Amino acid sequence: MNYSFFDFLTLVGALGMFLYGMKVMSEGLQKLAGDKLRSILSVMTTNRVTGVFTGILITALIQSSTATTVMVVSFVNAGLLSLAQSISVIMGANVGTTVTAWLISLFGFKIDISLFALPLIGICLPLIFSNKSKRKSLGEFLLGFAFLFMGLAYLKESVPDLQSSPDILSFLQGYTQMGYLSILLFLGLGTILTIILQSSSATVAITLVMCTKGWIPFDMAAAMILGENIGTTVTANIAALSGNISAKRAAIAHMMFNVFGVLWVLAIFQPFTNAISWIVTNYGPGDPQAMMKFLNTLDQETIAAITSGGTLTDPHLIDLQKQLMSLQVSVSYGLSLFHTVFNIANVCIMVWFVKLYVKVCSAIIKPKSESEEEEFQLKYISSGMLSTSELSLMQAHKEIAVYGERTARMLEMVKELIGEKSEDEFLNIYSRVEKYESISDRMEVEIAKYLTYVSEGRLSSEGKEDIRVMLRTVTEIESIADSCYNLARSIKRRNEGKSSFTDEQNKNIETMLRLVEKALRRMNVVLNMQEPTHDEINPSYNLENEINNYRNQLKLNNLEDVHEKKYDYQDGVYYMDIIAEFEKLGDYILNVVQAVIEKKI
Repeated sequence: MNYSFFDFLTLVGALGMFLYGMKVMSEGLQKLAGDKLRSILSVMTTNRVTGVFTGILITALIQSSTATTVMVVSFVNAGLLSLAQSISVIMGANVGTTVTAWLISLFGFKIDISLFALPLIGICLPLIFSNKSKRKSLGEFLLGFAFLFMGLAYLKESVPDLQSSPDILSFLQGYTQMGYLSILLFLGLGTILTIILQSSSATVAITLVMCTKGWIPFDMAAAMILGENIGTTVTANIAALSGNISAKRAAIAHMMFNVFGVLWVLAIFQPFTNAISWIVTNYGPGDPQAMMKFLNTLDQETIAAITSGGTLTDPHLIDLQKQLMSLQVSVSYGLSLFHTVFNIANVCIMVWFVKLYVKVCSAIIKPKSESEEEEFQLKYISSGMLSTSELSLMQAHKEIAVYGERTARMLEMVKELIGEKSEDEFLNIYSRVEKYESISDRMEVEIAKYLTYVSEGRLSSEGKEDIRVMLRTVTEIESIADSCYNLARSIKRRNEGKSSFTDEQNKNIETMLRLVEKALRRMNVVLNMQEPTHDEINPSYNLENEINNYRNQLKLNNLEDVHEKKYDYQDGVYYMDIIAEFEKLGDYILNVVQAVIEKKI
């Protein structure tokens, strides 16, 4: 067999075109859908069944279970989905990804869609250069679709012709006759290929090509597809490495779901594959297991003639070529059906064990500290069906109180940062502050969006006023979170500048911190009140005046201390940055209290 390095590069290039087409098509659809995918995910995950259907729908749309799973892991990390909700969506994503195999089976082997690829690129070219983002995204989707099937066509053409080299083929087929060990071997091959390519869809395409070329029998190709279901979980686990504990648990749940599914299918592998073959034989194009038998009855010259793609004149060869094409369609249908039935059956079984998965994942991924255990998610409101207007407002009020408490925890972390000497522990706490700030941004958006939905309903003038007040409140609370993050950054800059404060400076910072903590505690008391009176604002005003006066006093003292060379000018800059940020924090805290109590302002 003449298979040069150039031929190998052509094969890699064909695979690259397939993967690039899949990527561009997926990204184009995600852009085209905009925030609708985010809305679908947050609205339709109220129970495990709707969660599964949501996963199927989104993955079928964007043609990538990996993209869906990574999106779900990021949502769990942001607190928009609970662990239980994420598991059901991931289950659905496994079913949705089978659509790719069906697309390849219906078009890739039955119709030479690559013939239409270049005209399709011609159609999408003006769309790509359009000024309108929707048209541009549609053009990207069509371009990706064209590249995907061009890549598949090149993939089929550029794979080595093993049929004309019986020695190599016998070497490959020698591993298909070892019974159960062969199944495990090809399962491992499917897993490794998917981990390398980072796309189960690409590995499914390669498996389809290998099987339709007659390299491996139908049951070994089915084993590879099982392996691909395990390999695809690696991407989500990589995405979860930088996430919080809930994201890591969601990723491990994805792996457990697929591994357990593969295990039960392995226990009944032969009956399962035989059942799929029976269905495709009786209700489809033919027996998917007959490909190997058919090729074994032909000599190498005949195989080369009917697979060359050239024009045939011999009626016997034309008939054999038609049989081969029919068997190729049968094999692709059989593997697509195997992939689909496996995932649907797995979901139907595992969906009833979501709570068990949550418990097991929580036991496997344990928090390093108590603070890490918290799942960042909205507690009282959801993006699903709204309650009655009054109840919706009550739920939003409770959620805002939780929001305020989270900013108090951020300030506690800042307090730890001020005196932390260990660099590793400092960076650990700092990264937690960063995560809390990101969560705070997300909470502001979600609460505001919820309040906007509520305001579209039938509300009294008092209800509309309450929504106005709550919208202002969440904006100010988010500013508190930003201020806490700015404090953490100021402390980090001080440490990076190798600056050290005097005992008096540290004492002043501690005093300012106590005043701000007191004001923040008072704010959270007010947020938890049902009907705060106007008198409740007085303690907050007093604390704010005390913070402002103390800041002014420290500002004057700082100029004198720098002049008297008690510390360097740069040390004074770091010091006053922290003091000034504390004063800003006090302003934001008072703004929240004013928004809640002085509703007429």
